[in-house]
Amino acid sequence: MTLRRHHCSAAVLVLALAGCGGTPHSAAPPPPRLPRAVATPLAQRSDAIAAALAAGDSCRAATLVHELQQETIDAINAGRVPPALQEPLSGSVNDLVGRIACTPPPPAGKHDHGKHEGHDKHNEEQG
Repeated sequence: MTLRRHHCSAAVLVLALAGCGGTPHSAAPPPPRLPRAVATPLAQRSDAIAAALAAGDSCRAATLVHELQQETIDAINAGRVPPALQEPLSGSVNDLVGRIACTPPPPAGKHDHGKHEGHDKHNEEQG
C-alpha cells in the first residue's frame, strides 16, 4: 500500500508543478486597463457630450469637451493613466475637441427680409 501511496503523491506533485510552472514568456501580459476611478468620470463626461450633441446644443457640447480634455490632462499628469494608454486617450480626446465647435442658434425674433405676401413695395410704387 505504501508503494501505491507514493505513486499517487508523485502524480499529484507532477500535476501541481505542471500547473504552476508553465512557460512564463509565452503568455502575453494582460493589456493595460484604465482605473475605474479615472474611467467613470471620463465616460460620464463623454455621455454628457453625446447628449448635448443629440439635443442640438453644440455650445454645451463644446464646453463639456474642453472639460473632458482638461480632466484627461489632469489624470495623465497625476500618473493615474497607464503609460500605454496615455497617447491613445489624449489623442482621442484631442480629436473630439477638434470636431466639436459651438454654433449658436440664430437669434430669436429675427425674420426674413425677403418679400412677404401683400408687401411688394415695387408694385405699390407703380400702382
